[in-house]
Amino acid sequence: MKIGIIGAGNIGGNLTRRLTALGHEVSVANSRGPQTLTALAEETGAKPVTASEAAKGAQVVVVTVPLKAVPDLPAGFLDGAAEGVTVIDTGNYYPQRDGRIAAIEDGLPESRWTEQQIGHPVIKAFNGTYAQDILDRGRPQGTPDRQALPVAGDDPAAKQAVRDLIDELGFDTVDGGGLDDSWRQQPGTPVYGNRGDADAITKGLAEASPERTAEFRA
Repeated sequence: MKIGIIGAGNIGGNLTRRLTALGHEVSVANSRGPQTLTALAEETGAKPVTASEAAKGAQVVVVTVPLKAVPDLPAGFLDGAAEGVTVIDTGNYYPQRDGRIAAIEDGLPESRWTEQQIGHPVIKAFNGTYAQDILDRGRPQGTPDRQALPVAGDDPAAKQAVRDLIDELGFDTVDGGGLDDSWRQQPGTPVYGNRGDADAITKGLAEASPERTAEFRA
């Protein structure tokens, strides 16, 4: 599969490592330019590109940048993607880093905001996953207590594509509902950073509260 990754931080870098190891054709971009991705490219075989080029021909595009950087993504960066491209949003809203975003403060789910900024539906996944776990904790299907990740989104086919990719990476998944339900996996919820199995993630999603914690709002 052809996959574009925009953002080469901890999550983006480790997804690049694992997806190339699984045989996918990965293009990776960051905000500083492809010349800064030489080491990652040499390590993985991924193709370093600009953010404008990352989605070219891609069936899946992963957007893994700070929320404050989402509005600065190149206009039309998805124009050259494969028809029906699936876009994964791994982002989280941290006001201390991103500044206050009024719509999110007023209750709009983070990924719904990102979707509005880029003008394309997204699937929320990997946002509460420790980056090192992507490298270290994948297990074969059927392994007892296999770690599970929540996946939220409105397009059933796109959501299934993401769930299949996560399974290939070695993790179970739990359907987190539509994108309007994706607040259940935002920072401060029971599944955020949760390394539990599918039952634990299902329970955590059900127990989530839409109210941000005092610590988060500080």
